[in-house]
Amino acid sequence: MKAAVLFSGGKDSTYAAYLAKEKGFELSCLISIFSKNKASYMFHTPSIKQVKKQAKIMNLPIILSKTKGEKESELVDLEKAIKKAKRKYDFDTLVTGALHSDYQASRIQAICDKLNIKCLNPIWHKEEIPYLKELIDAKFKIVIVGVFAFPLDKSWLGRIIDEKFIEEVMQLKEKYQIHAAGEGGEFETFVLNCPLFKKELKVKSFKDSKEGENSFRREIKVN
Repeated sequence: MKAAVLFSGGKDSTYAAYLAKEKGFELSCLISIFSKNKASYMFHTPSIKQVKKQAKIMNLPIILSKTKGEKESELVDLEKAIKKAKRKYDFDTLVTGALHSDYQASRIQAICDKLNIKCLNPIWHKEEIPYLKELIDAKFKIVIVGVFAFPLDKSWLGRIIDEKFIEEVMQLKEKYQIHAAGEGGEFETFVLNCPLFKKELKVKSFKDSKEGENSFRREIKVN
């Protein structure tokens, strides 16, 4: 069983890749989409260019593709990237990090159906808090690279997902009904270390930007 991974460098796609490998899949390549639209409906954007460093320490080839990020038409670019990866690396399954987004999952499934590829969503509908604890137990080191919803602010950028983080997002979930795992777009992540990596990545520099009242982005560079 050979699988490609739709990969953003964040916790969900990386953990999905890890679970697929645990299930016996051979990971043949990663597929990453660089969207010019920071508010893309489909694709993670903060620090996305650093996926090349992750691919290197995972010892996996990576297919990189660009899109303007326009709603629905960005799916055409995704399909082209999957076709390219399939021609080059010959896999029968596409792994995604879809967690609760029916919008994303249904559209990726439609592309897979069209291309006669199985779609595997290993973390689909995992419960928020148990999922975050599962990530910690699996030795994932995850940093926050974007926050996009009240009451999160710039102070959350650069935080590592640990027990203290989980305690605080649990409180925010109860008070403000945010999705504790960030599936509602509340925050975005980047994986610095996990069992798939040969070594831990270190943040060597970063640049923060404010995009709105409760919207902050951190572009990191790692080595």
